[in-house]
Amino acid sequence: MRIPAWLAFFVFLFPLAVLPLLFGEFVLHGLSKLHLSPEVALLVLFGMIATGFINIPVRRIKREEGVPHHPLAVFGLSHVWPHLQRIRQETIVAVNVGGCLIPVALAAYEIWHLSTLGPQAVGAATVAVTANAIVSYLIARPVPSVGIAMPGLVAPVVAAGVALFIAPDYAPPVAFVSGVIGPLVGADLLHSRDIDEIEVGVISIGGAGTFDGIVLSGIIAAYLS
Repeated sequence: MRIPAWLAFFVFLFPLAVLPLLFGEFVLHGLSKLHLSPEVALLVLFGMIATGFINIPVRRIKREEGVPHHPLAVFGLSHVWPHLQRIRQETIVAVNVGGCLIPVALAAYEIWHLSTLGPQAVGAATVAVTANAIVSYLIARPVPSVGIAMPGLVAPVVAAGVALFIAPDYAPPVAFVSGVIGPLVGADLLHSRDIDEIEVGVISIGGAGTFDGIVLSGIIAAYLS
């Protein structure tokens, strides 16, 4: 039996239109637990989305042998239009604005908020960040053509679990700080030496594979808390 065109359109394209809305609602709900007004939470969400395509170079590594580079690799889309891949003689290490700088700034705000609750809250955040950094360091691996990658759900689950165990009264901000700073330190900074061994043209901290490790890790952790 032939499926009507309108039904096929509805079945296959409707989820594509709904999923971004559900994702946005999920992120806003997570941000709402971080002492942000709905207006500020929406502004933060739009800021991360709008600047997620901006990468600021911070380091250049010269290569004796050429390394493959795809202009969409930093967004996890290197499989799209493979003919765009080129060979370059350097690796550029960049920081993504929406995927790293904005969530780190928000984490700094949450640390300030925790400091107003007393040293116990700051101590809980320190313990949670340390635990998540250790776990992230142990499971993160250098991946050719991508950078430093790790399973996306491990860091937020660890962050939320530790926060709920040691700081149930202020678990969301502790979980968010741990979910953002933990992977950044454990997966990216402590594995920085491995970058020299990865054959990739551009490594974006907070972009592509590490986007979920930094942004979504913090959001999911806050949501679960």
